[in-house]
Order: sequence, then structure tokens, then C-alpha cells
Amino acid sequence: MAHSNSPKALDGILVLDLSRILAGPTATQMLGDLGATVIKIENPKTGGDDTRRWGPPYVDTPDGQSDLSAYFLSANRNKFSVAADLSTPEGQALVKEIASQADILVENYKTGGLAKYGLDYDSLSALNPALVYCSISGFGQTGPNKHLPGYDLMAQGYGGIMSITGEPEGAPMKVGVGIADVMCGMYASIGILAALRHAEATGEGQQIDLALVDSQMAWLINEGTNTLASGKAPKRRGNGHPNIVPYDVFATLDGHIILAVGNDRQFESLCGALGRTDLAEDPDFTTNPLRISHRDRLTAEISVTFSGKTSDNILKSLHDVGVPAGPIHKIDEALSSDQAEARGGVVQIEAATSTGYVELLGNPLKFSKTPVSYGKAPPRFGEDTDKLDQLLTDRNVSKSSR
Repeated sequence: MAHSNSPKALDGILVLDLSRILAGPTATQMLGDLGATVIKIENPKTGGDDTRRWGPPYVDTPDGQSDLSAYFLSANRNKFSVAADLSTPEGQALVKEIASQADILVENYKTGGLAKYGLDYDSLSALNPALVYCSISGFGQTGPNKHLPGYDLMAQGYGGIMSITGEPEGAPMKVGVGIADVMCGMYASIGILAALRHAEATGEGQQIDLALVDSQMAWLINEGTNTLASGKAPKRRGNGHPNIVPYDVFATLDGHIILAVGNDRQFESLCGALGRTDLAEDPDFTTNPLRISHRDRLTAEISVTFSGKTSDNILKSLHDVGVPAGPIHKIDEALSSDQAEARGGVVQIEAATSTGYVELLGNPLKFSKTPVSYGKAPPRFGEDTDKLDQLLTDRNVSKSSR
């Protein structure tokens, strides 16, 4: 079972989590992994976070209740679940009580949606001037689309990534997981920690305005700057790379492999390992810009050569000469690989389930002094409501000892 008694980077930090679905919960799970106390507020009218019911599959629980979907498990460990209805005076008072002591608040309500409850940034910062208040929405707190709701698929479509994902002649395609949500959560984590440092130094909190669409555009990376530099929208290339050739997926005698040649030296080594020195000597392929110009012909030549060899044979030959190449795992193969086992890719956390534990994806951060911890499994709905006073007391003790 994964557990750590080591010091935690965010010991004593209190996070009030008013978010649901994926972007906000991804950010708050990260903060929880780093040692923060995360109190997740869930609406009793709806049975809590929407994703509790985004299944199957569900984790088997002794009481047979289906409030722990695999989707919910992916972003809600190291959190305490407190039931509160924000539309009631009692719920609002409870949230204000926590916010008055919190270091961080994360919410993903519609723009302006919390103001009617007196839980917007202006209201809560008056109670707690040092509060770091992160607002996550589809289009942000300003702009012509600020009123529109936002989901991952909509962000991928609006922000451009779907236009370059998929086969050249196919339909625009979303990434296989909610990557716009996840990356937004990562940006949120970074922004929150930067604002927290400022707050601890000055006593001054602030609001962070983060939009799914903004963050998705920001991680267009080279395809975004390619477009800005050329004035042309890129085309879908399947698994091909816009700026490097050969960098693609190739069929072999018994499957597919990835080839990722990043420079001219690697290309020469590739040709030697394949017994195709003719390709290295071809004046059309001697540099990467030339290989891009003659992409289709080079790809066809490599495809013919790979089609007569097994994946293992090709990978061994290429690894021996330092050419980047690798297999294409199914998810179960990736998570059961020796690399995943060595690096903690999957962790087990004790839980009140039929097996006594849940299996989750590990946090990739490896600290030498303050390792991430997996102290609490994703909670059942409202399981910590009656423990709130003790949670706040424990956190204050932890904070005073920092």
C-alpha cells in the first residue's frame, strides 16, 4: 500500500475545493498529493461530483452503492468530502467558515455564478485577504464567450487541437482522454503555487482567472507558432510530425512501432541499421528540411523496409545504434510494464472497498526530500461532513508547526 510519513511540501496548507468534473479536481488532487489538506464541498441535491456517476466501471463497495466510478477515482484522492448545499444559508455559512481559514480556493462555476451566494472572490477576500482564489471556466471571466459553459471536447474543438488530430483524410479528432481539462488543471496548480508564494510573502491573496480554451491554445506549442510564423493553418498528418521526418508510426511484419528521428546523425544510424545506406546517400534526404520536402517518398521507403521485419527485430537493431524507437502499448500493457512498476506508475491505497484497496495512477513527481503521499483514497460522498471541525483543528496544528 502506498503511504509516506515523510515531510510534505504543502503541510499546513488548507484547500477549499468547490470544483467538480476534471480540471479543478486535477489541480486540487495535485495539491493534496503534495500534502495540502483538501476539503471537497459536494452538493447533497445531486449526490456530489457529477463524475461519481460517470460509469461503468465502478469500484465494488460493501454497501453496493455506485458513487465511486473509475472516472471519479482518477482525480479525487487525498481529499475530504463534505456535503453542503451552497444555495442555502447554512451551506453558504459553512463555506465561508472554511474560506476564512483557507489558503486556497478552487472553483469552476459559471462566470459570476458564485456571486449570488456571496462566495465570489470579492466577498471571500474581504473575509480572508490572503486567500488565493482560482476560478476555472470554459472561456474565462472576460471576453465575448464568458457566459458559455465549457467541457473538454468543446475546448479541444474551439482551441484548435482537434483540427490537427486524426488521419489526413479523416474527421477532426479529439485526443483520447480529457487532455484540455488535465492541462488546465496543471496550469491551475502552477498558478496557485505562484500566487501562494506571493501571499505568504506579502499577506496579499489574488484571483486566478483560468479558461479551458485559453490553456488549450497555450499548449498548441510548435503547431501554434508554426501557424503564426507561416500564416497558414496546419493540416492533419496522422502520427506524422510537422517539423521532423521520419517521426511517425510504421507497420511491421507483426504490428506497429514508433520511429522518432530527431537529427541527421540519427538518420544515418537508422539507415545503417536497416541496411539502407542508399537512403542516407540520397541527396533528397541528407538534411531534415530536405526530408520534410520529400516526406512521402521517404516514408514509403521506410514503410517497405519495416513491413518485412518483426517489431522486436527492428527495435533491437535501432536501440543498438541509439535511434529513438519504441513499441505502442495498450494501456494495460503500459501500466503493467517493468518501467511502470519501477517508477510507481500504479499505486494501491487502502479503502473501504470489497478488496480493501483501490488502484490508482501514480503521481509522476519524484522529490528527494518531500515526496508525494497517498494518504487517503478518493472519498465516498459526504463521508467527512461530521469530521469538519476536527479537520480544521488538525490543519491549524499542522500549520503552526511549519
